[in-house]
Amino acid sequence: MATAHINRIGTAVPPHDVHEPFVRFVEGFMTERRDQMIFKRMVSRSGIERRFSYFEPVTDPDGFIADTEGFYTPGNFPGTAARMARFEKTGPQLAMQALDALNLDGERERITHLVVASCTGHIAPGIDQLIVKAAGLNPGVERTAVGFMGCYAAVNSLRLAHHFVRSEPHARVLVVNLELCTLHFQQTGNIEQILSMLLFGDGCSATLVTADETGIALKDFRATTIEDSNEAITWRIGDQGFDMHLSGEVPGRIQRALKFENERNDDTGLLRGLRPADYDVWAVHAGGRTILDAVETGFELAPDTLNWSRGVLRDFGNMSSATLMFVLQRILAASGTTVKKAADGFAVAFGPGLAAESFRFKMVG
Repeated sequence: MATAHINRIGTAVPPHDVHEPFVRFVEGFMTERRDQMIFKRMVSRSGIERRFSYFEPVTDPDGFIADTEGFYTPGNFPGTAARMARFEKTGPQLAMQALDALNLDGERERITHLVVASCTGHIAPGIDQLIVKAAGLNPGVERTAVGFMGCYAAVNSLRLAHHFVRSEPHARVLVVNLELCTLHFQQTGNIEQILSMLLFGDGCSATLVTADETGIALKDFRATTIEDSNEAITWRIGDQGFDMHLSGEVPGRIQRALKFENERNDDTGLLRGLRPADYDVWAVHAGGRTILDAVETGFELAPDTLNWSRGVLRDFGNMSSATLMFVLQRILAASGTTVKKAADGFAVAFGPGLAAESFRFKMVG
């Protein structure tokens, strides 16, 4: 049976760095001294330096931060319909940038399957159909949409590609993870919501998965759900965009669950009966500094083990399902240098459930 390989990954982000402007924007309407202190402390400890968006920040004559289009006007944030209209307009643009970075060139007509994952926009015809048209793919390409699963949809979309290639060895699968998280900023005084918005930015990845033996060989996908944690991470459609709830208990729950997995270490567990030290490379979804710290502590990893993930978090923030693909791109680019050939790897992402989606991989070619 054929083995699916990530041959290469292209990535793209919008042109505007909004991290610092967002911080100043939030500080402008926070009134509680306690919340201001918590927010400043979390900003300094976030591990994030940049996040990107299509909204261009501007400072008005009164010194207030806004965007040039007035999309986020204080007291008059847009409704969900306006946000979905923006997703329909700018989503395909960002996807095309990622495809250009993937450099398919003459391979576009050879693509047999398209998998598109997104949790930040809903339209029909779907973003998958818009990508087929904009990218000039074969109109008969088999399309699959992975919708509203959140951050771990990176793994779910790769799992689909993995199964397509295993069942059809000549399949050439294009996987697109498109997330426009900054479409869903909320004007709120809820400190927990504000802190979750501090994490997220926009990004898109385009990945080619085939049976060609080069890049990253995929194997052994597995899912694990942490009990009694249904409300720890939620993502619901509201009247003014999508509402994120990210409980402060999430890192602790992940750390305890991974500690249990590390200690039990049987064939049915997350580590597949191996020790953390048996894996040479770790690709962990950069969901936030505290999430990465929880993985590091729970699995008792060396301090530099998650440097790939921490670098992506620093440079882009959390881009939901696109984030893990940015991490894998950096690992793939380092193959044969800082990442040795034939290295064994472990990838994992967390999201609503509270659940972990994971797979093993090997560097090849």
